[in-house]
Amino acid sequence: MTGQANVAVIGGGYAGVMAANRLTLRDDVTVTLINPRPNLVHRVRLHQLVGGSDDAVVAYQDVLAERVRLMVDTVTRINAAKRSVTMTTGGTLDYDYLIYAVGSGSAEPSVPGAVEFAYPLATLEEAQRLRAVLDATPATTPVTVVGAGPTGIETAAELAEQGRRVTLICGGVLGPYLHTRGRRSVAKRLATLGVTVVDGSGAKVTGVTRDAVRLADDRELPSEVTVWTVGFGVPDLAARSGLSTDAVGRLLTDETLTSVDDARIVAAGDSAAPSGVPLRMSCLNATPLGARAADTVLSRLAGKQPESLHQSMYAQCISLGRSAGIYQFANRSDVAVWLHIGHALGARIKELVCTGIPKHLAKEASKPGSFGLHRIRGGVAKRRQLLRTHRAEAPAAADRTA
Repeated sequence: MTGQANVAVIGGGYAGVMAANRLTLRDDVTVTLINPRPNLVHRVRLHQLVGGSDDAVVAYQDVLAERVRLMVDTVTRINAAKRSVTMTTGGTLDYDYLIYAVGSGSAEPSVPGAVEFAYPLATLEEAQRLRAVLDATPATTPVTVVGAGPTGIETAAELAEQGRRVTLICGGVLGPYLHTRGRRSVAKRLATLGVTVVDGSGAKVTGVTRDAVRLADDRELPSEVTVWTVGFGVPDLAARSGLSTDAVGRLLTDETLTSVDDARIVAAGDSAAPSGVPLRMSCLNATPLGARAADTVLSRLAGKQPESLHQSMYAQCISLGRSAGIYQFANRSDVAVWLHIGHALGARIKELVCTGIPKHLAKEASKPGSFGLHRIRGGVAKRRQLLRTHRAEAPAAADRTA
């Protein structure tokens, strides 16, 4: 391509900001970042917002390159044929390339009463709403956290450390990603904080009322404030725009993160489904995927073939209040292994991760191209093996549903 290239980035989370900053590597690229909020939501600190120890936002001026134009708006439709996007304000923006990084939010709960009486916790506005409710609620009021993934565990620990009466309903096992050893460590810490953990096959929520939670084994637990952390969903922008998505709504791409429908659209972060085999939704994957998406666009602008996706480093980091945490190591298949770091050192590592994310983004803003975690050697063979397994299983699944 000759002349100035216009690249639009939809979504100003970790993936979108990393991609936008990296694109400024070329002087002949104009970058516009479209985001509905004027600040970056520091999502890994949302549980701290609920607990009152952080506001979970970072000013874009601290992490966004000066050459990136920030447009505070929401995209309502992508017109791939005309290479333009339409905003809620009615304006349109033309592009030569588009990076789709709309992220994820709370999945719509199907449990009766959950929509009316439970408080989701996946966006800034949801966390702020919950914080206001808790501020107006006595500390003795029973609080129930539904969902024992990282968000549920962190929120339960944060509130229990404040002296609140917290019950954590797992819907199965505590910390499904964790290795057995790591799970025992987390359970011990939660017990120390006074969190009541309800796990097992009967610990699935079947109903939520204004003051209680019902379980599959017919137990009814008192709950004046019910926090809902079960599952993630993605915006339906891609589907509404006629682009191919997976069953969850993530944009379907090839291994270079390029849309299967249009070579000018590239996806990154939680809303990307490369080859129908998406990476785990996490900040660990979002930032490298943002860099990879930018590299794909930069390669195409340079007339080169983009590199395929690979990821060689996996882990999960969970805070357990302000003074403890766990860093769970994993193998290259993203499966937890026996090794973990807990207690106070785990908390320090978690804090390093939380403070490190804006630092990575800020460094990429000042020195585009400096981020390199997505280029760590290894992970290619594992990714290919995963894709072969997926392709082998797909026909069998199709036969079962035929």
